[in-house]
Amino acid sequence: MRKKHMNLLPLFLLMVSFALVSCGGKRGELKKIWYNGSYNRDFNDLNDVHLAMARKLGIDPISTREDVGHASKKMEEIETNKYYEVEDLTHSIPFLVSDAADLLEDIGKNFQDSLRNLNAPIYRLKVTSVTRTVADVGKLRKRNGNSSKNSAHQYGTTFDVSWVRYTKMDEKDTLNIDKEQLKMVLAMVLRDLKREERCYVKHERKQGCFHITVRKSE
Repeated sequence: MRKKHMNLLPLFLLMVSFALVSCGGKRGELKKIWYNGSYNRDFNDLNDVHLAMARKLGIDPISTREDVGHASKKMEEIETNKYYEVEDLTHSIPFLVSDAADLLEDIGKNFQDSLRNLNAPIYRLKVTSVTRTVADVGKLRKRNGNSSKNSAHQYGTTFDVSWVRYTKMDEKDTLNIDKEQLKMVLAMVLRDLKREERCYVKHERKQGCFHITVRKSE
């Protein structure tokens, strides 16, 4: 009988541990968040680099919103989910080619995994711009003289993720992480993906976003 009870002990301890976690086990102490790099130096892929890859992997540019229906069949619609939030898009449409959609989801997943590893609250990223029609680019250039006529956003391969705004998943969590720390975590995720040759990234200071284009190594 003693031997039988001893064999059940590990299972009992596992059940107790699971019950404690299910009842809201305490999170560990927040680890130090620090990005040991330079945003401008590490994320300095210029428009020509983004554009060349976008033309290689993407769709033909869409002229107007009226032409979106046919072109969208070659892309995936992206929607707000547990990893990222698609903001109200005034100058773009929420469609990406499959590889870019996968990249965006991986960025969101890796960002949240990194926060968990740091014992931080979980936040969701915000997508601020996706695929633009030729007409969208023209309208945007009237408002923003710095925007490029030859935009990689026209090919379904490119999107912008805010480094200023994030959505906290659990508002009851009393621990808050400021936007500068969240930017550091996001930068670490993007730097890793750049090193894996998954993307090109430009740190946009004035726009408050990371401009990201999916890529494939040669």
